[in-house]
Amino acid sequence: MTNLAACEPCLPPPPPSVVNDGELASGRYAGRIARIDWSGLRAAQQRSAWWRRCHHKRWQYVGLAAEHWFIGLAIVDLGWAMSAFVYVFDRQRRQVVLDWSQDGLPGLSGWVRDQPVQGGEARFRGLGAELCIRPVAPEVASDALAVRVVAGGLRLQVELDLSRAPPFLLAVGPVQGGLGHATQKSPGLPATGWFELNGQRHVLQGPTGSLDSSNGLLARETAWRWASAHDGRLGFNLQQGYFGDQENVLWLDGALLPLGAATFVFDPARPLAPWHIHTDDGLLDLRFRPEGARQARRDVWIAASDYIQPVGTFHGWVRAAPGGPTLPVEGLLGVTEDHRSRW
Repeated sequence: MTNLAACEPCLPPPPPSVVNDGELASGRYAGRIARIDWSGLRAAQQRSAWWRRCHHKRWQYVGLAAEHWFIGLAIVDLGWAMSAFVYVFDRQRRQVVLDWSQDGLPGLSGWVRDQPVQGGEARFRGLGAELCIRPVAPEVASDALAVRVVAGGLRLQVELDLSRAPPFLLAVGPVQGGLGHATQKSPGLPATGWFELNGQRHVLQGPTGSLDSSNGLLARETAWRWASAHDGRLGFNLQQGYFGDQENVLWLDGALLPLGAATFVFDPARPLAPWHIHTDDGLLDLRFRPEGARQARRDVWIAASDYIQPVGTFHGWVRAAPGGPTLPVEGLLGVTEDHRSRW
């Protein structure tokens, strides 16, 4: 096993704020930030309060990868509306067995706090549904997140252990058509829990969780391709689109390593055909084999979303350094995504 945990940090620690002297504190950092606050951003102060409200997007996404299941859920604050979804993918049947989503009003239906991880909370309440991501014990210094879902016949209770996690990624930077974006991406997080569906309870066997906590002043139209997968030793986050290569990283043996620009080669008309994903620094080259997908297409004039998130396995190799030995990746469970939004 390659021991990288003792190497010098490849990324600096996070700044106190995502804004420094009125400007973006652009960069990639290893660690967690207490709060994402755009109020001091000079460019934001030059926009109207209405523009800031409508363009301020926050979301919390949790992925849970287990031997027989993949579960994805998100709570999204669009500024002028709230939205939430959860889906359950059965890997043995190779199909989505639950796909629930609902919209609501900000404040009334829920919220996503500006604290991305520590002290953060995201909540959605809707018709016969409640989703919540919050610290397990906010009144004490507990370093764990509780994920609770009651929606569409699903009941889920999971805890994510952050206490032994390698460094989170914090990425901050400009975005085309918007003013700025910040995201905290987690490495693979040990998880425990269960879910009930159709009257049957399933205990998740050795699940790995991952967290995407994002917050930005984004463009009206935003598009991206994304890939994420984790186990106890290795994980990665890759994005091609509105945020450039800011959030492209590899976790390996406890170290957080920056990656170059990612290229996603796939057929949008056949998203369940194999994908090829690689980075321009020669540190990652993977083939993705989809097993199935959650897909949603909506257009309600003022807003639209064209979204597909295939679930499957990654195969190929990664490197810790240019010219270094390749480390095989075989059967690593995760997701890709092709997403276009007008929001």
